[in-house]
Amino acid sequence: MTRTMKALVLEHFGDDLVLRDLERPQPQQGHVLVRVAASGVNPLDTKIRSGDAAHAGVEPPAVLGIDLAGTVVELGPGTQGHFAIGDEVYGMTGGVGRHQGSLAEYVAADADLLALKPSRLSMREAAALPLAAITAWEALVDHGRVGPGMLVLVQGGAGGVGHVAVQLALARGAVVYATEVGAGLERVGALGAEAIDGRRPIQQYVAANTGGSGFDLVLDTRGGATLDASFEAVKEHTGHVVSILGWGRHSLAPLSMRGATYSGVFTLLPLLTGRGRAHHGEILRAISELVDAGAITPVLSRQTYDWRTASAAHQAVAQGHTDGKVVVNLDEHSEAFDQERPHG
Repeated sequence: MTRTMKALVLEHFGDDLVLRDLERPQPQQGHVLVRVAASGVNPLDTKIRSGDAAHAGVEPPAVLGIDLAGTVVELGPGTQGHFAIGDEVYGMTGGVGRHQGSLAEYVAADADLLALKPSRLSMREAAALPLAAITAWEALVDHGRVGPGMLVLVQGGAGGVGHVAVQLALARGAVVYATEVGAGLERVGALGAEAIDGRRPIQQYVAANTGGSGFDLVLDTRGGATLDASFEAVKEHTGHVVSILGWGRHSLAPLSMRGATYSGVFTLLPLLTGRGRAHHGEILRAISELVDAGAITPVLSRQTYDWRTASAAHQAVAQGHTDGKVVVNLDEHSEAFDQERPHG
């Protein structure tokens, strides 16, 4: 195995990603070396690239890419018995703080953050899941205690987190509704949720779908005015709102008047602090079981991307011009591409 690898580097915020030769990482205590096959692109990745995500703690030059799927090729100390060389894994392993991201040939990843890839998914499909699936699980299971018969509303059900959340809630026996607009209405309907036009007044869809009593659990994936609307859509006394974008200033009065509760999800916390990482691996193992049982399937964009077009993948996600999760395929590259890539 060579001592160098190729990687896509963000040299300055707002720039295109540049192909460089970097030193191949060595797996330290508790880490394994993964040959990356595919790297998922999330809206957060594009905000990091543009310099609009200070909370992610990234300073250029940096290798971006939060999600990956790939193959274990080397075991660091303390990982024997957890994984074996040749295992196909997936996880949310870097691309924030000072942790190298997945837009590279290799990543030395904390084994606690990884799980065996669902057997029914390709590498590309698996790379679309980690951030979205972990976020959905933390919101619906850890915070929302979603279970059979609960009325669940997913605000933005066709999005990256939303489409996984819809399937996860259904898999756990909930009755699921999802707001969307335009083509998104058809997509959430195809997932098995009752589609609600997000442009309708809150009172109308609460009355029509809950008899006016409100939803047991509301997941907000969009923040802003959508979070404010969620406070008005939740059930009195026992209702709970969870947001993955609760960054703004909001009046809690509508929530308080209902005697309902709220919690926020910050999925990056274990990566940034080093605490709670094993739970990410636990979540992904549970997600793998649901995927292999046919309960969850990632919806991928029909557009494919590779080493050459990774910056275009970021642009498509940033502009919202996608029909599903975007993934950069890193598994194959031509000899001509190797010859034309810059060095340094």
